[in-house]
Amino acid sequence: MQKRPTVYDVAKAAGVAPSTVSRAFSRPGRVSSQTAAHIRAVAEQLGYRVATTEAPGAPSHKKTRTLALFVSDIGNPFYVEIIRGAHDSASVNGYALMLCDTQESSRAERVAVERALGTVDGIVLSSSRMSDSAIRMMAKQVPTVVLNRVLPDVHSVVTDNPRGVRRAMEHLGSLGHSTITYIAGPEASWADGVRWRAVLEAGHELDLKVRRLGSYMPTIRAGLRAARDFAERPSSAVLAYNDQMAIGLIKGFQAMGVKIPDEVSVVGFDNILLDDIVTPALTTVAAPLHSQGSIAVGNVVAMIKGAKPSQEPLVLPTKLVVRASTAQRKRKSTSPAWGTTKVSGSASKAAMSTSRGSR
Repeated sequence: MQKRPTVYDVAKAAGVAPSTVSRAFSRPGRVSSQTAAHIRAVAEQLGYRVATTEAPGAPSHKKTRTLALFVSDIGNPFYVEIIRGAHDSASVNGYALMLCDTQESSRAERVAVERALGTVDGIVLSSSRMSDSAIRMMAKQVPTVVLNRVLPDVHSVVTDNPRGVRRAMEHLGSLGHSTITYIAGPEASWADGVRWRAVLEAGHELDLKVRRLGSYMPTIRAGLRAARDFAERPSSAVLAYNDQMAIGLIKGFQAMGVKIPDEVSVVGFDNILLDDIVTPALTTVAAPLHSQGSIAVGNVVAMIKGAKPSQEPLVLPTKLVVRASTAQRKRKSTSPAWGTTKVSGSASKAAMSTSRGSR
């Protein structure tokens, strides 16, 4: 674990006196705007955080037996089991767990992390939207585990996205679906990129035509919007970035009079609690969410105790859960409902790409 950057490190890197750095943060009016901007840029690059007290010989961070779990959207059911697993593991190890909602914003996440540094003993980032460099710098200051993202030099726990996508594609292909539309998640999502590449690879190997629609936020509401966009160029099967989007798609299709799965088969990803409640029940790729949270916290605690973090990601298995939202493809891949649906103006702007065998 590297030492946390100090005011002296910033001063040396910026080529100014330590007192100038202090004034830039505590009394900015006494430093020229150009110098202050330069100091702040250097400080951000180093990962320096303003401390309430920082002087030669100041005591290092005292143990608080508190961990922080950062999630991108606390309202997303995806995080329920991750939070529960993290809480269970923290309790067993004698730690309190602080939960932070970053609202799908890299800036909000960075600010929240800066506030947490110095007050927690370890951090778990779930689906982080921060840059690689920002995460690496943070990991040098406090034991850190990243969920749902692979990052060199930072310990990570991920699900086997490629295999999960492959099983979903094989399932849809076995039902006679020759064209599959992938409904993409957030642009900043590492998992979305991995899943789309897996869709392309599976399409090539299974001789299936694949298309990409989006990006969208990972919410039910975004799924409803994606359904309207999808109506412009429908296919007989859809694989959504996550379950919330898949549920939104189902609701959107049903509002148009399109029957699920008779006219469109829908597959999600994650296996959240809502999947059994929606009608029809959602076929999905199940991720071990509780285990993700539990293992991540366990590994952070081990790092706090001095264990060296593995540089290789820990990959947890996925499995396909087949429910009622997928079925054998009918002879006609689309329904008259598609032709009579009034498509919103946003549909014409939807990003749709098509590929067969491309990598």
